[in-house]
Amino acid sequence: MPLVNIEALKFELSTFDIDYEDDSVLDKLLEQCTFHHITEHTIVCEWVAFSTTRGEMVLNSENLEHFEHEILKKKVAKSRQTAAKVISKAQHTKDLGSLQELIQAEVEEENLLDSYSTPAKGSQKRPLSTPENPQSKKSLLVASSPLRLFSPASFSPSSTPSQKYSSRTSRGEIVNTYGITQGTSWCGQGGAQTVVRFCDMSEESLSRNYKYMFQKLRDIRDVLANKIEDLGATLKNYYSIEEFASTSLPAQENAVLLGQICCDSNGKLNAKSVVLEGDLEYSCGMQVPVDLSELREYSLFPGQVVVMEGINSTGRKLVASKLYEGVPLPFYRPEEQDDISDEQQMVLVACGPYTTSDSLTYEPLLDLIEIVKRDKPDVCILLGPFLDSKHEQVESYQLIGTFEEVFKRCLKGIIEGTRGLNTQLVFVPSLRDVHHEYVYPQPPFVFPEISKEDRQRVHLVPDPCTLNINGVVFGLTSTDIIFHMGTEEISSSVGSDRFTRILKHILTQRSYYPLYPPAEEMNIDYENFQLYAQMQVTPDVFIVPSELRYFVKDVIGCVCMNPGRLTKGQVGGTYGRLFIKSKTNLEKERQNPCLAAQVVKI
Repeated sequence: MPLVNIEALKFELSTFDIDYEDDSVLDKLLEQCTFHHITEHTIVCEWVAFSTTRGEMVLNSENLEHFEHEILKKKVAKSRQTAAKVISKAQHTKDLGSLQELIQAEVEEENLLDSYSTPAKGSQKRPLSTPENPQSKKSLLVASSPLRLFSPASFSPSSTPSQKYSSRTSRGEIVNTYGITQGTSWCGQGGAQTVVRFCDMSEESLSRNYKYMFQKLRDIRDVLANKIEDLGATLKNYYSIEEFASTSLPAQENAVLLGQICCDSNGKLNAKSVVLEGDLEYSCGMQVPVDLSELREYSLFPGQVVVMEGINSTGRKLVASKLYEGVPLPFYRPEEQDDISDEQQMVLVACGPYTTSDSLTYEPLLDLIEIVKRDKPDVCILLGPFLDSKHEQVESYQLIGTFEEVFKRCLKGIIEGTRGLNTQLVFVPSLRDVHHEYVYPQPPFVFPEISKEDRQRVHLVPDPCTLNINGVVFGLTSTDIIFHMGTEEISSSVGSDRFTRILKHILTQRSYYPLYPPAEEMNIDYENFQLYAQMQVTPDVFIVPSELRYFVKDVIGCVCMNPGRLTKGQVGGTYGRLFIKSKTNLEKERQNPCLAAQVVKI
């Protein structure tokens, strides 16, 4: 393009009889011509069209800014897109030599970019040469057929079955038991008499995605204040406490204080750094350090709502002498009109990852589907991650198709693989599911491709959620709250079981995630947290997967299970199974509906 000059620009302006404010306007027009690679005639014609549609605008610096933003930048972007299409078509006709030049140029460009960045773990360059066995579109379609949904090539071009997993010798070994398991056949009825629904006591369940990442600090404060107020009222009634005192008010006698456990710094909580943050009504949110030396036993974690009794002689330190424990919610009782089967039901529970760390073949998931076919459980609860964001091949994107496509293929394989059994399938998402919303509470998966014949038995639920399975209430969460609280809890209890303490805290705090501040990996939306992450009843069965060791425990009447993860690195993991008996409204005293439970190696 020839250089533009001011005389030619003046001539074009005079042709249309356009007056301008000063010479700086001419300089600005010349600058725009040069920057956007257009001639004097073109820019003047564009200005005429622009100013005419806006009522004969004056040609000045301010209006030129609007002109450039609204007209020139959009016009240039459009022309570049057109040029890119032309180049793309032209590239198909280039000879072999020109293609090799393009490949070499791309390699040099990637090397230059790599020299300015830190290499990612396990990163690999995209192969630019033609593969020895190229995969056609036709073969991809065949790979996605029901018979080959889990073939290695359908997920990653470099996937091979894990050798360590294939050579395991302890498959089927029972590693943990609960209840009377002797003589139990561990076979279900195939879900024919099973009804799965959200718990009647809960609020409207989380059923769709929501907007997040714009919550205000004031909203978080209000949620935390409401939590202290609600649990405080429960403790006050249960322990018949007359009145709470202020955390900042000096008192020479024993005073009872309500508040939330905090740490005096950004470090980890310890016995010397405990602070009690008072509620808004009695303490206006004021904090007071706590001396725990007078307490015989205690178990505390950040975010825990407690009532403490002690002496606060100066208003600057509370010497605690008594700690009031939390109170769990009542258990669910079926309504009279509930028409449920009183037969025993078998529930199978598994938690991802469903692939080994060195492969994306989903071999462990295939083995689990075979177990479902063999045992015919009435309900199969599968918790994420289904496509793990921490998997090496996911991090380096060695996949065929998008994350969403791989996940849908996985889900389709599970549904079609269990078709004909009538087993109720429950899918719970995880924050480690790379394709799904990274927010807690987490909305359910979206899978509109479910066929009509499967819709009655496939349940997509949020994390966390409370389900009613034939009158037995299940609390489900895929978030590793056991691990998160275990790293923050402090305790002086000698000989007590840490898992039991943490589970008791969760149940008595009446929340699926009572820790505050949360773990760094958690992205909590507190407005929805208040709506969807609180317990409405104490569940009969609480499924809480964790990286920590598997277990099945009875904690204050609730059977809590960590089924472990289906894979542990390159080797097989564990899954859980339970036998439950439906509760009826004729029971005078509550009986534990969980008859037996086991954790089994895959």
